[in-house]
Amino acid sequence: MKYKLVIFDFDGTLANTFPWFLSIMDQIVDRFQLKRLEKENLDDLRSLDIHSLLKSHDIPLWKVATIGRYVRKRMSEDIHQIALFRGVDDLLQALSDAGIQLALVSSNTYQNVRGVLGAENASLIRYYACGVSLFKKQTKFKRILQESGMLPSEALCIGDEIRDLQAASAAKISFGAVSWGYTNIEALKALSPMEVFYSIEEIYEKIVQPMVGRAFHAPGLPG
Repeated sequence: MKYKLVIFDFDGTLANTFPWFLSIMDQIVDRFQLKRLEKENLDDLRSLDIHSLLKSHDIPLWKVATIGRYVRKRMSEDIHQIALFRGVDDLLQALSDAGIQLALVSSNTYQNVRGVLGAENASLIRYYACGVSLFKKQTKFKRILQESGMLPSEALCIGDEIRDLQAASAAKISFGAVSWGYTNIEALKALSPMEVFYSIEEIYEKIVQPMVGRAFHAPGLPG
């Protein structure tokens, strides 16, 4: 399938924020009086959708926005600790060079996103929707389709969470699940995404390489 528009999630897809999130989890629990996260249950929790995850920790919906603001503020203070996954820089450049339009939809702030991407990578992405509600991504997907003039069939959303897949489905956009993010890849595969990616290189191999005929190579990666 030749995609003309790729819409990325940020946290857990382009940026390796999960280890940082775990590092402040106890502080979040204490501040908002939440049920403590048991590390031995982490794998099970990573298989849940957002509604089930909130329910498992007795987190009411009205608290979600407040917790989100706190986490984003903390990340802005620790932004130097957050890095892109290896190969993301080269992937974004290759997608752009192939004439594929890029978009990014995230619940994170634009300042945090740009701080991690850096100016050069950020300039490759044409459409941004940041600070998005956990449950409103589909409306942003539809808006980006309208702004770009693309049909849903010409777009691919790439993300790491069940809510990303559900939002893409609601917008009638194909979804590509990544294996290195917040959600267990088997839980995502059970929902039949159009694509499954086990590495940054595989995104290139499935989307760009058929168009340009060149293998992917990024400094620091094999190949």
